[in-house]
Amino acid sequence: MKLLITGSNGFVGRNLTVHLDELIDSDYVTFTRKDSLEDLPRLLENVDCVVHLAGVNRPKADDEFIKGNTEFTNALVSAIENTGRALPIIYSSSIQAERANPYGISKLNAENAIVEYGARNDVAVRVYRLANVFGKWCKANYNSMVATFCYNICRDLPIQINDENAEVKLVYVDDVCAELIRMARQISANQAAKDVTYGKVEPVYTATVGEISQALSDFKASRTSLVTERVGDGFTRKLYSTYVSYLPTESFSYKVPKYGDERGVFVEMLKTKDSGQFSFFTAHPGITRGGHYHHTKNEKFLVIKGKARFCFRHMVTGEFYELFTDGDTPEIVETAPGWSHDITNVGDDEMVVMLWANEIFDREYPDTYAAPVQPPELQQ
Repeated sequence: MKLLITGSNGFVGRNLTVHLDELIDSDYVTFTRKDSLEDLPRLLENVDCVVHLAGVNRPKADDEFIKGNTEFTNALVSAIENTGRALPIIYSSSIQAERANPYGISKLNAENAIVEYGARNDVAVRVYRLANVFGKWCKANYNSMVATFCYNICRDLPIQINDENAEVKLVYVDDVCAELIRMARQISANQAAKDVTYGKVEPVYTATVGEISQALSDFKASRTSLVTERVGDGFTRKLYSTYVSYLPTESFSYKVPKYGDERGVFVEMLKTKDSGQFSFFTAHPGITRGGHYHHTKNEKFLVIKGKARFCFRHMVTGEFYELFTDGDTPEIVETAPGWSHDITNVGDDEMVVMLWANEIFDREYPDTYAAPVQPPELQQ
């Protein structure tokens, strides 16, 4: 598969070429603003498909819409036909083509030129009317609300909201790239119908401007509260990844509180809204931590450095159990409700232990009750 990609140094183009670079069965040539129309015949040699991303969306004057969108598309179509080959075209249009504004009209005219080309040459054409595309590498303070909000919020700069209840439809740039590559594969392998089709990039997300700005502000606040949003799935996952991509390099790291005493230190790393929290602690040789039980809370311990003895005592039967782990052999130790438990550093060096609890610690309802654990030989 060899592609000609117009607008390859734009937002979608940069993402697409990086995705293509990861594949072993694809090649591409690019057309950017640095190139001229005279370069097209050379660039079109041995190409299997044209992915047309180039366009103008924020010119200084409205007539640039026609020049950058409609007229360039006409020139591209003519250049393809002049090669004597009927090459399939994948065109990145906009939902604005449904609206009677200068930008939308120019995109609709470009669509029509490509549709007519496909019908005239009996070749596959795919037009994608994209919603607002968001993701990494989009230029901030230009024509993307998400990019501008991300850039400004993570730098403590103000954002302007005219109507927080206005709904916006969005698609994620990686989903766009995946669909363009999927379709390019089909077309290049002659597995796509030779017709004109309006393709779809899914999923399409709908959110209000206020919801987006609030989510981004919550992402920023999570570095202070340590409580992360639910960033593992769906729109929130993609929006969070986008937000992080706009962080300045000096914000790639941030401090978290450290609490220490004669036993060692304790550091909370991350708290979640529905999956507990993560932390770590240290203990000096001979130090015992814990000595309490829980009714509902449970924890997972992983010794990553040093040697540990875990002791457990059933709060009703008095049954005693102990086990030993060390950092050389990763082993998760899980506490069970109703069993008092502690951990002792039985090595000669500092012990470091990762800890997960299934709930965020609540000082008002800690579900933690002191109950020292003693081996049978020390019990009276």
